Amino acid sequence: MPVNLNPPVASQLKAIAGVRIGITEAGVRKANRKDLTVILLDEGATVAGVFTKNRFCAAPVQICREHLRLSQTSTAANGIRAMVINTGNANAGTGEDGLNRAQSTCKALAQKIGINAQQVLPFSTGVIMETLPSERIIAGLDAAIADAKADNWFNAAQAIMTTDTVPKAFSKQVQIGGATVSITGISKGAGMIRPNMATMLGFMATDACIAPAVMQQLATELAQESFNCITVDGDTSTNDSFVVIASNKAQHSPIQALSSADGQTLKSAMLEVAQQLAHAIVRDGEGATKFITIKVNGGKTNEECRQVAYAIAHSPLVKTAFFASDPNLGRILAAVGYAGIEDLDQTKIELYLDNVHVATQGGRNPTYQEADGQAVMKQSDITVRVDLGRGACAQTVWTCDLSEEYVKINADYRS
Repeated sequence: MPVNLNPPVASQLKAIAGVRIGITEAGVRKANRKDLTVILLDEGATVAGVFTKNRFCAAPVQICREHLRLSQTSTAANGIRAMVINTGNANAGTGEDGLNRAQSTCKALAQKIGINAQQVLPFSTGVIMETLPSERIIAGLDAAIADAKADNWFNAAQAIMTTDTVPKAFSKQVQIGGATVSITGISKGAGMIRPNMATMLGFMATDACIAPAVMQQLATELAQESFNCITVDGDTSTNDSFVVIASNKAQHSPIQALSSADGQTLKSAMLEVAQQLAHAIVRDGEGATKFITIKVNGGKTNEECRQVAYAIAHSPLVKTAFFASDPNLGRILAAVGYAGIEDLDQTKIELYLDNVHVATQGGRNPTYQEADGQAVMKQSDITVRVDLGRGACAQTVWTCDLSEEYVKINADYRS
């Protein structure tokens, strides 16, 4: 079960003007399962995306990058108008055949709705190195298109799940230029989670009016401060994709710069949704029983703070100690030490578990009692704070514990 995460309520998810979503069963991997989603965009929408940095990236990632590049260098008439998403098969490690099959789904959807193939973005998630059953996906497109409607976000959140135990979806509304702007996002992911990005798919749409030149910056910054701050197991997937859609339907002047007042208002609201989605992935981490916030401050640079936070978050010894509620907190100090900061002065390190001061000046705090540490370790939500004593920078990473259930889930994943 996810850690303190309630499933979304369908009626609370906001429809986004100019965006329709359809879902169906295509039998990609299993029968009697919604596994095919199409997202249809009205003309005039703008789209940007951030993708995995895994060099063995999947065929759909390669095609998405190319189609987005073409959309940003062509006329508005060639903008992205549709997306096709399948679960059950990652179409990664499939070579030229995988590229051809992904292209064929783009072409088929484009023909059915009267656009160009380059205006379609394909997404896949599931098992790696298996042939994509593109013929089943193409056969299911008519049903998915027929199902397309504006209030289908909850069903889409369910349809993109793999090992997730609950769908992940959030909405928010904000006032911009006297107009009410809606934001809705969905994501999937529970394992193979490590930034740049995670084994996740994320789709966020808003009816806000955003200048095309701002879209990529917005998508990049949202990802950097949300999905690129989470980890479950340290594995960077082949298929990670986060896409931001602006339908440009809201009645306000277009946002020309994120640094403007309206730009900051919109980004803040969208970041709240993105972080909720990112947290939901960690809370639903495979086998997770604890949600752990790791805050590292006092660094010379943001990057060294992230290095330390990830060293802690990725340590199997630290993660299993959290699962066992065992305050073996020297493991955290060890992770700080091997994080890669060559001139780190251990006598300046301070370690806190929630408000419990565990270590000071690099050693055990004389007032620390193990019973206090264990009381915190038994909580389902825990904050680890490390002060490096080197500067004014800080970074936060979110992770979970590591249980035997994680091993079982991944050992049986293909069955």
